Amino acid sequence: MRRRGWLSANRALEVSPKCHVRKGDTVVVMAGKDRGKSGKVLSVFRVDRQVTVEKINIIKRHTKPSQQNRQGGILEREAPIHLSNVMLFCSTCQKPTRAATMTLTDGSRVRVCRKCKQPIESSARP
Repeated sequence: MRRRGWLSANRALEVSPKCHVRKGDTVVVMAGKDRGKSGKVLSVFRVDRQVTVEKINIIKRHTKPSQQNRQGGILEREAPIHLSNVMLFCSTCQKPTRAATMTLTDGSRVRVCRKCKQPIESSARP
């Protein structure tokens, strides 16, 4: 992502853009060929605004035999999809939702569901 204009001189941004999902979250695909499916987030690419979701957007990769992959052949793996096509899934109300941030009394911040106001737990974080 680049900032444009004479002052910035096309320098890259130091801060990566905000992201509404994290690794380990459960998300629902809202658009595309896998619309309606849900899965766990495997990785988030904040600069590219993309996310890889488990068993979503499966592509077939034709590979030649090499030192790392002695067999070769056709491999199936997940490809990244754009962040705008996924929505966070609330396990309490069982619906896709947007996340809000709430500050607790001890000063810590948690993500909450905008529909039921319950905290959203990520399986990657304790």
